[in-house]
Amino acid sequence: MIERALITGTSRGIGRATALELAGRGCELLLVGRASDKHEATVDACRAIGATVHSFDCELSDAAAIDSSAGLILAEHGPPTIVINNAGVLEAEAAVHELPVDDWDRAMAVNLRAPFLLCRALLPAMLDAGRGRFIHVASVSATIGCPKRSAYGASKWGLLGFHKALHEELAGTGLQSIAVLPGSVDTDMLALTAFEPDMSAEEVAALIAYYALDAPAAVAGANVEIYG
Repeated sequence: MIERALITGTSRGIGRATALELAGRGCELLLVGRASDKHEATVDACRAIGATVHSFDCELSDAAAIDSSAGLILAEHGPPTIVINNAGVLEAEAAVHELPVDDWDRAMAVNLRAPFLLCRALLPAMLDAGRGRFIHVASVSATIGCPKRSAYGASKWGLLGFHKALHEELAGTGLQSIAVLPGSVDTDMLALTAFEPDMSAEEVAALIAYYALDAPAAVAGANVEIYG
């Protein structure tokens, strides 16, 4: 059976590397994200490997857009067997008392609300199918405090809480929820911080592919930290 993998935020970094990794593993890809030249470059690169790729233009901070894209995916392709909630944003560095509310709200919308909305929209069909895995790309920032990055940290802590609750709800259904928590990855996002990279996006993508395709069902509920 060909695995059908939905991935958000594939224009760069971990999302792009994961799309290419799963394309090389023979997956059919559903790439969801904001239209851009970089997004299209990922689509083209995956197709060049030989993968079947479907692209969906979706602003992940927009709840209606997520519901619309999920409905289109289910109508045209059926339920995915893998859902990788990867898209994320990092707010500008600011102390809590100086952080604009709009920056906080966008981090919550993309990093936390979007995974919830996407899972909510896809779950009925995936539960009917009786199999599937949700992989949530969190961060080690979900387990430590990073000064002047409160919105990012709070959204990733929240993502872990959502993942753990989802895991409990999926018990006995044939579906699993798994979280991957990378440390310092060589990406454009990391370049906005003071941290030095300890691993490549491709290394993280290989780990995500393992948990999406190869790991036993017993890994359900795991928080997988990777530090490089």
